[in-house]
Amino acid sequence: MYEVASFYSMFETKPVGRHHISVCTNISCMLRGSQEIVDHVEKKLGIKTGDSTPDGRIYLKREEECLAACCGAPMMMVDHVYHENLTPQRVDQILDELK
Repeated sequence: MYEVASFYSMFETKPVGRHHISVCTNISCMLRGSQEIVDHVEKKLGIKTGDSTPDGRIYLKREEECLAACCGAPMMMVDHVYHENLTPQRVDQILDELK
């Protein structure tokens, strides 16, 4: 069972934060600034990818391959909801709305 849970990115093998954030870093998103988005999220939350915030509110997943929203790059998924055409300001709005 561990092999299945550790293979798929929708399963976690340890306790993580309530809200799951995945920033797509595949080629389309990378070319449109996804690394800037990852850096911004890490700085804002004070964590690195693969970590949860100390209050257990947010889990920033490790590098996500392709989330199939290339036309809206850069993008991230928050609790299975897509957010596209991101800017650091838009990321702040999204993160600030998470309870």
